Amino acid sequence: MTENEDGMLSPYRVLDLTDEKGLFCGKLLGDMGADVIKIEKPGGDSARNIGPYYHDEVDPEKSLYWFALNTSKRGITLDIEKPEGLEIFKKLVKTADFVLESFPPGYMDKLGLGYSDLEKLNPGVIMVSITPFGQTGPRKDFKGPDLVMWALGAGPFMRSFDSPDRPPFRISHHPQTYMHGGAEAVVGAMVALYHRGTTGEGQHVDVSIQECVNWHPTGDWDLNKRVQKRGATLIPVRVTHIWPCKDGYVMWRYTGGPMAKRHSIPLVNWMVEEGMADDWLKNFDWEKFSHYKTTQEIIDRMEEQTVNFFMTHTKAELMAGAIKYRIMLYPISSTVDLFESPQLAARGFWTDVEHPELGTTIRYPGSWGKNSETPAVISRRAPLIGEHNQEIYEKELGISGESLQKLTQDGII
Repeated sequence: MTENEDGMLSPYRVLDLTDEKGLFCGKLLGDMGADVIKIEKPGGDSARNIGPYYHDEVDPEKSLYWFALNTSKRGITLDIEKPEGLEIFKKLVKTADFVLESFPPGYMDKLGLGYSDLEKLNPGVIMVSITPFGQTGPRKDFKGPDLVMWALGAGPFMRSFDSPDRPPFRISHHPQTYMHGGAEAVVGAMVALYHRGTTGEGQHVDVSIQECVNWHPTGDWDLNKRVQKRGATLIPVRVTHIWPCKDGYVMWRYTGGPMAKRHSIPLVNWMVEEGMADDWLKNFDWEKFSHYKTTQEIIDRMEEQTVNFFMTHTKAELMAGAIKYRIMLYPISSTVDLFESPQLAARGFWTDVEHPELGTTIRYPGSWGKNSETPAVISRRAPLIGEHNQEIYEKELGISGESLQKLTQDGII
């Protein structure tokens, strides 16, 4: 029932039982063409209560968070903890290629829905479990909100950023570590699918969000055997990298030696043209300049003139100048900048998705790449609560309308 028949995963079906820890995995599989069936408890998934909301109307059917992470999915309601619901789910498993879940370790086993149970129903099924710390180990039963995942998984990121006199911080508002976990879960699912193609066997993909984010900060240790500390750098002086300008910020820094030809010299020449660099800066010997040998006084004198120059220009003007003068400088994009980016527009990155229930369309970020033969696209908006119950239960599983009504009354669906 996928609407993206040209997608690379269009022959396959996914049963998505996840909460916010795994919703991104199902979205990516759906955008790649799989028939993803999002299974919620009667009344709706808890992730529907995460804002922000469309036009700030607090409503489980208007969560923008839910919209973003559930595109290209159909939706049904089902209580798998009740015997009747359990049997219906087992029927669905027989039709599925993947089962995604993010329950605490052991929960699915207690229901009789662990991987050893599912493979008896469907030997080729691939079960993907996404949890904070994985299915094994001393922390497997620990809770894992995003803050904990940053601290115990990507801790070096939190420890090394910003000033040492402030608490560590993370990318906040929505759980970014869950996105990492969901993306890596897709990789694991695709490897398992390839394995099944050569052996006919499914398998259990055990995804630990901690492990998904843990490998990112380890490169500095692998390369330099150094633990980066908060506020610490390798150079003895304080150097500005992010500069304010007329309408935002740009990234650039003074550099000596060979790299001065792409950093310092062309920017200073531009400043000279506009009368914003004194003779000292104009005639500075960049071949001998080194952050390791200079003083903070010299850096401050350079930067005082530079920030005054930047504040007379917009990001667009500085970008145009960087191209003209071949300066290694770039603007830091805001959300509005990305939305209005001519590059992203030319690539067709933004996708308008129809929301008939709202009487409008909403613009979404599109796919991450352009596959010429098997495109990844948003094929439908996120499902309403139980939107496809009749379509899946009656038309695909053969449950009568009368039985469906009773199942609804009994709180099974």
